[in-house]
Amino acid sequence: MMILRAEPLTSAAFLPYGEVIECPDIAGRTYFEDALANLRPHARPSLSLTVKDRPATMPLRSTTMERHEYSSQSFIPQQAGRWLVIVAPHAPPRGAGQTSGGPDMARARAFLAGPMQGVTFGANVWHHPFTVLDVPARFVVTMWRDGTKADEEFVEVPEFTVELP
Repeated sequence: MMILRAEPLTSAAFLPYGEVIECPDIAGRTYFEDALANLRPHARPSLSLTVKDRPATMPLRSTTMERHEYSSQSFIPQQAGRWLVIVAPHAPPRGAGQTSGGPDMARARAFLAGPMQGVTFGANVWHHPFTVLDVPARFVVTMWRDGTKADEEFVEVPEFTVELP
C-alpha cells in the first residue's frame, strides 16, 4: 500500500495543481481569478456551502479520487481546523484516443492545510474528496456546473494511506 506523508500547504508546492487561497496580511483586496476557470460555455457558476461534521480518522485510508474535468473547484474555509488536500497528476493514456489517464497515484501528494487556507483545484485536476481533521468545518465551495455527469467524476484507485507529519 502506498503511504503519503502530508507536507505543509504552500503556494509554490501546490502550483502544479491549482492555487492556494489565503487572505492577505495587510489591508486591501487580493484577486484569485484562477478560482473561476470554466471550459464549458454553457456551464453556470455554482456557489455552495458544505459542512463536514466528522473529522477523519488518521492515518487516512482511501481508494477514491475525483476530478472536475471542465471546471476549477475552490474550497474557502468559513470555520475550520486543519484539513487535507490530496492531489495526483494524470497517468499516461491507456488506450487509443485518450488524452490522459486516471490519477497517477505513484506521484500523488498530500498537503496539510491550516484553518485560514483555501485552495482552488484547477480544471481536470485529480483530487481526493474533501477531508477535515481535528474539528467539524464549514467551507464555501465554488465551481461551474451544467447538470450532466461531466460535472464530476469519481474513480477507484489502489488503496493509499495518508500520514500526518
